[in-house]
Amino acid sequence: MWIVRLALRRPYTFTVVALLILILGTLSALRMAKDIFPPIDIPIVSVIWQYTGLTPDEMEKRMVLLSERGMTTTVNDIEHIESQSLLGVGVIKVFFYPGTNIGSAVAQITPFARPRCGRCRRHHSAADHPLQRGQRPDPPTGGQQSEVF
Repeated sequence: MWIVRLALRRPYTFTVVALLILILGTLSALRMAKDIFPPIDIPIVSVIWQYTGLTPDEMEKRMVLLSERGMTTTVNDIEHIESQSLLGVGVIKVFFYPGTNIGSAVAQITPFARPRCGRCRRHHSAADHPLQRGQRPDPPTGGQQSEVF
């Protein structure tokens, strides 16, 4: 209640204080850094296997497990690997240590993103590989395909 009496006795003081708060608040908002979050650079490469009609259990055994084992022995600076197998799709996320060159990591993972079965190798040439074309092709029906992101 005392602040109301003070404001009624000195209206110019409160007007000046309100304008000062408004001006200083605007200046501080304009000078504040636009990005308040630090830059986050987590090197992750995702490999997505697609094979129409394969059950999650078969996808894990035929595609995901073999790729994971091969990657752990030949790809450098892997922190950990996570994978998930769904109906006709297998997703492998390869997490690298901070500071890893993601270009060399993709280059080391690319051989494991090639089709695994002999029938698929005959139908897919090296020019059909998604990384070499630079775009995502439509998935073949009844066939196998992988992509690295």
